[in-house]
Amino acid sequence: MTARCVMVLGTTSGAGKSWLTTALCRWYADRGYKVAPFKAQNMSNNARVVAGGEIGSAQYFQALAARAEPDVRMNPVLLKPEHDTASQVVLMGRVDTTLTRLPWRERSAHVWPHVARALDALRAENDVVVIEGAGSPAEINLQASDIVNLRVARHGDARCLLVTDIDRGGAFAHLYGTWALLPEADRALLRGFVLNKFRGDASLLAPGPQMLQDMTGVPTVATVPMWWRHGLPEEDGVFDDRPGGASGAVRLTVAVVAYPRISNLDEFQALKNIEGVRLVWARSPAQLQSADWIVLPGSKHTSGDLAWLRTQGLDAAVAAHAAAGRPVLGICGGLQMLGEALIDPHGIDGNGPGLGLLPLVTAFEPEKTVRHTRARFGAVGGAWSALSGVEMAGYEIRHGQTAARPDLPAPLRVLPEGLGWQNAQGNVLGLYLHGLFEDSAVLQALFGAEAPTLDRVFDGLAAAVERDFRPGWLASLLG
Repeated sequence: MTARCVMVLGTTSGAGKSWLTTALCRWYADRGYKVAPFKAQNMSNNARVVAGGEIGSAQYFQALAARAEPDVRMNPVLLKPEHDTASQVVLMGRVDTTLTRLPWRERSAHVWPHVARALDALRAENDVVVIEGAGSPAEINLQASDIVNLRVARHGDARCLLVTDIDRGGAFAHLYGTWALLPEADRALLRGFVLNKFRGDASLLAPGPQMLQDMTGVPTVATVPMWWRHGLPEEDGVFDDRPGGASGAVRLTVAVVAYPRISNLDEFQALKNIEGVRLVWARSPAQLQSADWIVLPGSKHTSGDLAWLRTQGLDAAVAAHAAAGRPVLGICGGLQMLGEALIDPHGIDGNGPGLGLLPLVTAFEPEKTVRHTRARFGAVGGAWSALSGVEMAGYEIRHGQTAARPDLPAPLRVLPEGLGWQNAQGNVLGLYLHGLFEDSAVLQALFGAEAPTLDRVFDGLAAAVERDFRPGWLASLLG
């Protein structure tokens, strides 16, 4: 094993671990190192298809930032929440039903060997492995079964950063409290504190950083300004409730229904970067009233999210929008909701009536479809006619198999192999392909524009850490 491990820990979820890990992947890669990302266990319904199965979206983007080929070793354990108290376990890219049924604390002994082997393999093949922690390493109720924070840091002999969100307040207490709750031997792993999302004059922080160093021996090595529009997709199922879109006149408002088990919400990031497009995450009928387009995104629990939709009165709002001839788009789970019925003979998701906007029926199967797909749109009518003839690259992650209901007039097939349908009026479109708004040809067809490329986003992140960290300090971590 040759790689040096640099690890990003956080005082809380949402402190900034994912974006900082991504930025470091590009920063080290830019200096000629062979770099790989790693996160032992991720809990997220945002996933991407890679060689060997699926991993969390954050590690997928981190691999791209590192100019590495994403693979399942970079995120050996992925937990995909289906209910408040249950998650599907994906081990080394594949659903593991046995682990899914095990109690939370009993899983660690089973998955740790896979985690250790994956990290060892990445270290053997790379110069630098940039590791992302999860939540906080100071969650003392979980330390005995930890497989993602301190145990990984010790196994990889990692040099660790601890990042906190100063915008929330209490940042020095968060940093000191985290350090104080760590086992004394593990405190030596911490090489630097990072204050993230700071607004104002950084000189006003004094003498806090020096006082913190006097108490802990750990220096504050970076103060990162608040940065709303860095361009990196949201992670961990957390989304930004502020209306997205570039400044200036709004010509199109896109409302994405944000149900509790929304999945793959990161694929809508491009809409936030297109001039004149306003992105709204909708949880009430009132938020749909001003929308030009309504999007029903993917879901990790389609029947449950459909029930929530009805409880909120959003089903009637979507139906009224469609009845008025206005555009509605369903992607994966959203496509399933647009149909007539959900049928679940194997207990995968749940049974129930659909919204009835497309004459389709979905049956859930035990075998999960996980693959990259390239397909060309056929003739598309009405509001979505700009997609006609466009070829797009996307990905599928689903248990559902959808087909036209035989006793109703058939919908228009707009993609081959049951990947896309449209209603007769041309305003309701359902697709199984994720990644529609990440495809440059689609963006050009629909908006006459392109969003910033991921490479530009990664370069911007690397430039930010170069600017905000102490000169030479990141390079010294590898010494």
